[in-house]
Amino acid sequence: MLAYGEPLGYRPLRDEIAEYVGKARGIKCTADEVVITSGTQQSLDLVARLLLDRGDKVWMEDPGYPGATRLFRAHGAEVVPVPVDDQGINCKAGRALNKSAKLAYITPAHQFPMGVTMSFARRTELLEWAREQNAWIFEDEYDGEFRYTGRPLAALRSMDGSDCVIYSSTFNKLLFQTLQLGFLVVPPRLAEPIAAAKSIMDRFTSVLDQAILCDFISEGHLGAHIRRMRETYAGRLDILLKCARTELEGFMDLSPTRAGMQTVGWLSQGIGSMEVHDLALAQGIESVPLSCLAINKSVPEALVLGFAAADPRAIRGGITCLAEIIRGVKPRNSDQARTAP
Repeated sequence: MLAYGEPLGYRPLRDEIAEYVGKARGIKCTADEVVITSGTQQSLDLVARLLLDRGDKVWMEDPGYPGATRLFRAHGAEVVPVPVDDQGINCKAGRALNKSAKLAYITPAHQFPMGVTMSFARRTELLEWAREQNAWIFEDEYDGEFRYTGRPLAALRSMDGSDCVIYSSTFNKLLFQTLQLGFLVVPPRLAEPIAAAKSIMDRFTSVLDQAILCDFISEGHLGAHIRRMRETYAGRLDILLKCARTELEGFMDLSPTRAGMQTVGWLSQGIGSMEVHDLALAQGIESVPLSCLAINKSVPEALVLGFAAADPRAIRGGITCLAEIIRGVKPRNSDQARTAP
């Protein structure tokens, strides 16, 4: 384990991951299709280096994950902002904007930041588009394990009959951020090129960390951890929603999410999200204005609020403080106010 490792990653860990995604996400694959990375950003970078040429078009959810947008643009790709609605990415709108895009980046299990789950009809439509255009789909399942009602849905990759879906997940969200371990499940035709690219970029990922994680999974600790965290996060979400109904009624409505680690709070009465964000940050309350995650789409005034990393006391105190801040903000002209879609 102190010698050079394999570019694709530690084989026993890849065996464990292949078995895990088969059971938990419905993905049929072998260890030869699993690639260990340092996380989502390296996974995106690998795929962009291999599949995109300068000027290629990439469908991006709008609003969506800005880290992906910046990375694709850094590789010279042209980002095509495709609007998101209550069923996920709008494929008809994407076709109208640029049907011949080379790749689509999506978060179907729990769209970031809107929190919607892509419908079966949209999944089918997206796969049909990729088949017609010989395009690729990058499925980023960054927090798909944290679903609080029912079982997590099968991954889009499990529906892929054309080998066009590249599935990405990360242990940095499941466990802790500084772990720096994620993985891709790639179509067989991409495994060898991915290995060659990764061997040039960083030779291999830390073998000792992979071996420890492998034992953690094989001994059943990962499954137990996920079950425990689902219960913990569900409790924190319930506290957030209850406190918001009591403290923020008439000022902010929270989306009724039942998954993930964040939700969207829709501001009312012409209250500006950037002003509230700045005032809240000065009080130690972190949030993200929804407008900062939009590319072209005009979005209502809203804040993205995380709840997974805060204990119940911090959530209650944060909502009380946020309510005081919003009450002190002078509303803009009432006809400028917008409500949630």
